[in-house]
Amino acid sequence: MSNERIISNPATSENNQSKMDIDFERPIRRTLEGHTRPCEECFAVDWNMDEKRGEIVCNSCGLVVEENVIDPGAEWINGDSGQDKSRVGAPLTYTLADRGLNTTIDIKDLNSGSAGRLGMSTQARRDWRRRRVVDERSKTRKSRERNLVRANQFIRDKSGLPRPLQEEVARIYRKLSSEGFVTGRSILGVTAACTYLIARQENLPRQIKHLAESFDVTEKELSRLIRQVSRKMNMHKITSPDQFFDKFISDLQLPANIHIQVNTLWEIIKPHDDIWQGKKPMGVAAALIYKASNESSNPRTQSEVCKIANISEVTLRGLLRLFNGLLQQLGHESLNE
Repeated sequence: MSNERIISNPATSENNQSKMDIDFERPIRRTLEGHTRPCEECFAVDWNMDEKRGEIVCNSCGLVVEENVIDPGAEWINGDSGQDKSRVGAPLTYTLADRGLNTTIDIKDLNSGSAGRLGMSTQARRDWRRRRVVDERSKTRKSRERNLVRANQFIRDKSGLPRPLQEEVARIYRKLSSEGFVTGRSILGVTAACTYLIARQENLPRQIKHLAESFDVTEKELSRLIRQVSRKMNMHKITSPDQFFDKFISDLQLPANIHIQVNTLWEIIKPHDDIWQGKKPMGVAAALIYKASNESSNPRTQSEVCKIANISEVTLRGLLRLFNGLLQQLGHESLNE
């Protein structure tokens, strides 16, 4: 049995070696779609596609068998001199009634001098202006679409918010319009209410007085619409006094280091919500800023602070008495401890 093993081992090794030689000499087989047969010149199946030239060639002998191959990839076209290869237009936006999906004829292309330089005659430009008017009217045949156009224009011109927040205001208004809330109400008033609620939600509160002046509505009407829209959209939120610190300090042209003193006073008074809860947040912020400014080297008068915060001097003095009494009480308690 042992001799048989010795004899069989060389044969097995020779067979394995021959198989390895066969595997090593096995020809390469690369196929492409439509090119699976051997090459007519060298009979090898080793095809390759040159994407830059649009050619299919044999890697073995270099025979070109197909030219001008269609590229199925993205067709990058850049009409400008920059590096942008975007194949799409502007993104969807709620600040346009059609969300930016329709094609518009820009009046600048017809009124500018470049139209004449590019060969457009006066009659052609007059015809295109008429087509532009017809095109604009065809997009706003429904009253709801016309209202959206006006509302979006008001939001862009009068809200004074950053572009992302304008998008959110336009989205809320569009939802209210689709649910029939705007019917029978002022477009200016509803857009102003949406602007106020979105700004408050994003911790950029706006005063009702300023928004009423900007949107040309009364404060009473704006306050009523804010309550209605807030209930409708479930956007209830309590504005904290510290959200007005940055705006009031900036409007009063106080130095940046006044923030430290105002925040210190706020951290002391904030836990005692029975003192400031229920009070006007703008009044609480104004009282803290007035107290901090008068304790620093940059004092401001009561009338200046009240004008910025839109409160009366009586309200300011009443809040100051409450805060001074609380601070004195806390100071006596700390001494006793």
